[in-house]
Amino acid sequence: MPVLVNEHIDRLLETTSRSFYPTLKYLPKKTRGQIGLLYLLARVADTIADTKTGDTNRLLDGLKAYNQAVQNDEQALPDFTDIAELQTNEHEAELLRNVPAVVDGLKVYDHEDRARMLECLDIIVGGQILDLERFGPAKEGGNISPLNDDVELDDYTFRVAGCVGVFWTKMSLAHLMSLNPEEEARFMELGVRFGKALQMINILRDIPEDLRFGRCYIPKAALAEVGLVPEDLLDDGNLADFRPVYDAYLDLTNEHLKAATAYIHMIPETQFRLKASCLLPVLVGQRTVTLLREGNILNSDERIKVTRDEMKTYARRLLRALIIPGGVRRLLEKNRDKSTTL
Repeated sequence: MPVLVNEHIDRLLETTSRSFYPTLKYLPKKTRGQIGLLYLLARVADTIADTKTGDTNRLLDGLKAYNQAVQNDEQALPDFTDIAELQTNEHEAELLRNVPAVVDGLKVYDHEDRARMLECLDIIVGGQILDLERFGPAKEGGNISPLNDDVELDDYTFRVAGCVGVFWTKMSLAHLMSLNPEEEARFMELGVRFGKALQMINILRDIPEDLRFGRCYIPKAALAEVGLVPEDLLDDGNLADFRPVYDAYLDLTNEHLKAATAYIHMIPETQFRLKASCLLPVLVGQRTVTLLREGNILNSDERIKVTRDEMKTYARRLLRALIIPGGVRRLLEKNRDKSTTL
């Protein structure tokens, strides 16, 4: 199991991430702690932003104070006890009660790695602040606010996930591998699209949940092209009308996943742990896109996700692929086929 800074911090990581924690197990030790710590730092901000309260300013003030304190270690961290008490998930409440311990984890790493983590966190928090200013706090009922167009959607996916691709790439180049300048630029570009792919899957999978809390990440311009408005997505009987828009975004997600596959192919074969850590989310992402094409995503009772048993199956396939010449390429190609079943 990955060890972050200490067992307590590692336990926080394990309890707050069902999907990301398995990926950490594959990461090389030289980058495992930094990537895991960034996840926790970002998860703190995400938990604050998603707190169910009607007070937008309270959450905005909390996010800004948190980021300022993390970016400037001479500034005191705010007390999140009151926000922790509002959490419905006990693991997230426990995370907020342990923010000082998480932030102290930065002290373990050198200036360069801290700078990479703080740069990424700053972008993520900026995206969450923009989200709160645009939509307000997550609150059931009320009006639904959409993004305006694909430019806003692309910007959002970069702020919350594409920037993580940048961070991951910088960490890999700093500690695990080297490329010439032209290859580095290509690797960075693919890394951004890798992150965007995973966020697009979250957006396309969570439409009913987001709508319930007044948020629509499907741009109103795209909906207008098929004669729909965000409120129409509350009725799963509108799936046929929505399908062309939804399929187009699934196609975009698949293109991002192809870029993620190209990213993996640029990782040297000697860095098999790094390859494995990238492979697992791509395999799960490809499978999720297949499931999303088959299901009625507007039906709030039909939760579409890869099961724990499927995750274990992918982990076994991944281990086999890593020890067989050409196994990685064949596994990715097979999994990309829409007819793949487990």
